[in-house]
Amino acid sequence: MFKLVGIVAGFFVFKGFLGAFIGFFIGSIIDRMLGTKIQFQSSGFGGQTRSVSPGDFELNLLSLASLVIKADGKITQNELDFVRKYFVQAYGKERANATFRTFNQVVKNREISAERVCDFIRPRLSYEVRLQVLHFLFNIGQADGHVSDAELNVLLRIARNLRINKSDFESIKAMFFQSADNAYKILEIEKSATDDEVKKAYRKMAKKYHPDKLQHMDEAYQKGAQEKFTKVQEAYERIQKERGL
Repeated sequence: MFKLVGIVAGFFVFKGFLGAFIGFFIGSIIDRMLGTKIQFQSSGFGGQTRSVSPGDFELNLLSLASLVIKADGKITQNELDFVRKYFVQAYGKERANATFRTFNQVVKNREISAERVCDFIRPRLSYEVRLQVLHFLFNIGQADGHVSDAELNVLLRIARNLRINKSDFESIKAMFFQSADNAYKILEIEKSATDDEVKKAYRKMAKKYHPDKLQHMDEAYQKGAQEKFTKVQEAYERIQKERGL
């Protein structure tokens, strides 16, 4: 804003384009100084450099959480407690409380569009962080004991709008559903895969979900990354045991 003011003022005060340039330079400095006070680089944006108004990312993440919570037509205390605990771990009690207050006052009673929310946060998140967001949302569904079909449909819609590919969605989904071949699904391979293909898949998934990918993130995100990494290790160990590797 001050860049424009500086250009206009400089042009008229100093009578020409040199004055406009000086005004632009001074205005840029003022914008940057004020910007450090009223904007922040959200760690939830996967280390990206985009500036957002305080609370934008948290409010959008809470909006997605609310879609999962309300998907099956019932809101359980376990789900609410999980979300609150996660937000306190990720952002601190004061910021978490401010986010919940704003959500309840401004967002809660409005129609929330998964598409619009995802369109906003997707370009601001690295792919690894988008995977962590999906894992967080699956955990909400699991908080009351199981992920319902209605919740799964919402999670699938969110994943598609976050541009998470199908194999990664199925891998994370398999971490929350028990089946005869879920270890293979977690590693994103078929049960017919060779031993070498199993080993190769494990190395690939261990690299993808390694906690170091999110070491710049807050504690809650790092914890989620560790959970996914552990699931990959457990899946590989189950396959090793089955095959006697």
